[in-house]
Amino acid sequence: MPVASIIIPHFNGRHHLDDCLASLRQQSCQTFEVLLVDNGSTDGSQAYVQENFPEVKLIELGENRGFTGACNAGWASAQGEIIVLLNNDTAVHPHWLSEIIRAFHEHPEVGSVACKMLLFDRRDHFHTAGDYYRVDGLPGNRGVWQKDEGQFDQAEYVFSACGGAAAYRRAMLTEIGFLDDDFFFSCEDVDLGWRANLAGWKVLYVPTAVVYHKLKATGGSVTGSYYDGRNFLYLIWKNYPTPLLHQNWRLILKAQLTITRDALRAWRGAAARARLRGQLAGVWGIGKMWPKRRQIQTTRRLDDDSLTAVLTPVDETPSGR
Repeated sequence: MPVASIIIPHFNGRHHLDDCLASLRQQSCQTFEVLLVDNGSTDGSQAYVQENFPEVKLIELGENRGFTGACNAGWASAQGEIIVLLNNDTAVHPHWLSEIIRAFHEHPEVGSVACKMLLFDRRDHFHTAGDYYRVDGLPGNRGVWQKDEGQFDQAEYVFSACGGAAAYRRAMLTEIGFLDDDFFFSCEDVDLGWRANLAGWKVLYVPTAVVYHKLKATGGSVTGSYYDGRNFLYLIWKNYPTPLLHQNWRLILKAQLTITRDALRAWRGAAARARLRGQLAGVWGIGKMWPKRRQIQTTRRLDDDSLTAVLTPVDETPSGR
């Protein structure tokens, strides 16, 4: 049985596969399986993987089920005790997986590991050092675009792990569930971070688990803007505890209105219009999220004070999204 299952969601990204899959061949720890879940690619990815990377288990969905659909299909077939999500437009350091496994062994309270993600073409600059969640309902990447000058060289608890390179303990996923398909694309990783924290699990940023990411190489600004606009609200409806909502609703409303204002000012841009459509869809989505909210909030273990300590003040860290 593999110690870890590495799930790679994929759609028409054959040109990324050599970098990604070759780096996995170079891992110092080889007790893992790779599941590449294909969302109906039309660029010959399937045959390319079968011919050049026969060790990879190819799961062909035949249609685009989004990031969450592909990852959930991988989760259904995964055998490892550690479940790792990895973008296809990444390459990983040779000791990346060993460091993830070590962190889980040394920290039984940890249900999720966040990696140190650097830009693929500027490897001294950050994509993320784990994700944060502000009290006003805005998530973001710690350190995004910053030069790596040692400011994130220490292991520490964070709110959530970026889904581009995130590791999860199977025991935690069995308890709280995996990715929510209703998110489809964007913020599904933050949603899982919410559920992990509420259930009392810790998320640990591990700076020695290094990943190089071709940021924005997959997905588009219009697509991302729509799902960010919608899913920021989904996160609030589904996860934000009622006492903290009463305390911070003005900050949350201000943040949403600022997003609306900025999008209206850039109305001629397709991404801005997509953001507004996403916000509208997010408002209407409250009915879909509310039943899930009841289940999550009735089984939570983390009290309000402890949760507040995990959230980021509005004026402390600017949003990275």
